[in-house]
Amino acid sequence: MDFLAEATSIEGDIIRTRRGLHQSPELAYHEQQTAKLVADRLESYGIKVKRGVGGTGVVGVLEGGKKGKVVALRADMDALPVEELADVDFRSKVKGVMHACGHDTHIAMLLGAARLLADHKAELHGTVKFLFQPAEEHGGRGGALPMIQEGVMSDPKVDFVFGLHIDNNRNSGELGVREGATMAAPDTFKVKIIGKGGHGSMPHQTIDPVYVAAHLILALQGVSSRMIDPIRPFVITVGSVHSGTKENIIPDEARLEGTIRTLDEETRRRAKAKVEEVSKGVCKAFGAKAEIEFEEDAYPVLVNHPKTTEAVVAVLRRLPEAKVKRVEPILGGEDFARFLQKAPGTFFFLGTHNPANGCVYPNHSARFKADEGVLKLGAASLALLAFEFGKPVPKP
Repeated sequence: MDFLAEATSIEGDIIRTRRGLHQSPELAYHEQQTAKLVADRLESYGIKVKRGVGGTGVVGVLEGGKKGKVVALRADMDALPVEELADVDFRSKVKGVMHACGHDTHIAMLLGAARLLADHKAELHGTVKFLFQPAEEHGGRGGALPMIQEGVMSDPKVDFVFGLHIDNNRNSGELGVREGATMAAPDTFKVKIIGKGGHGSMPHQTIDPVYVAAHLILALQGVSSRMIDPIRPFVITVGSVHSGTKENIIPDEARLEGTIRTLDEETRRRAKAKVEEVSKGVCKAFGAKAEIEFEEDAYPVLVNHPKTTEAVVAVLRRLPEAKVKRVEPILGGEDFARFLQKAPGTFFFLGTHNPANGCVYPNHSARFKADEGVLKLGAASLALLAFEFGKPVPKP
């Protein structure tokens, strides 16, 4: 079965769907119109639909004509709070909101895969669940957990789960796959530095939280360079610093916000403990106090099931002219990790870097553009995985 040829025949529809979504992006937990489009489209393919799952999530269920496994395919739906600067005719019409991470392409590709599989319902083994998830960009509770809590991975129980993400750091058409730990746990932390304010001309009468914050930012870099095993991938970034109202007023407080990225639970626990220890220690040294808060329910490490991923590589290589490559882990976080805690599966990447089309800016950039020529490959790859992994295991 040539799913790529079939995806090519509906490529125009996939691209039109993507562009319509791109013009009407919605932020996490607010994907009402996106969810309606998804649900209506699935129903038009003859797929059973459940709306409002885990908030704005949508689940489609396609029962094949033959007995087999239950395979889940997932796409995320939310956009980012970014004012778009990309030079495309279908630029976002929503001020300050943009599909800068390609979730619009994920939706379009999974809808394409759903159409392909629905066309082959009689030949399909088992059941396919199409999971359209909200709030992937949230980073904490997210959208996968609420959907799981409402039973999307059970009744019937999912045997395999697969997800795909476009990546502008990889060449267009390249399929990047890795077994084991593949994406990081993204822990968010906040530090409130409590000092003693006063006049800028008399710092000796104060405990300057801005001065303390400067020392703390530098000290936190020592957590990764001097306190954690250097062979374990780990990043700590302070991305937000807020304090003060005027140049000659030393404020009472300063606030830092940052992220910790780790690829294993041992390093994760140690890193969080060290961030708290260093924050309190530096603040105490200067007479200030520190209040540290970690966001609850942060995404876990994304771990691709080794044996399943090995089989995924073999299946993807059946696609004509497939360029399947083993990739290194990345320290971005991904809500799909929660689905992988419930069933074996694989999260893989589809390259969209194409200088000829101006697709050179990274995900999350205001100038991010996706090479639409790869969307048919994404749709075909998802459909093929569902079709092959739905087959029953041969008896010995």
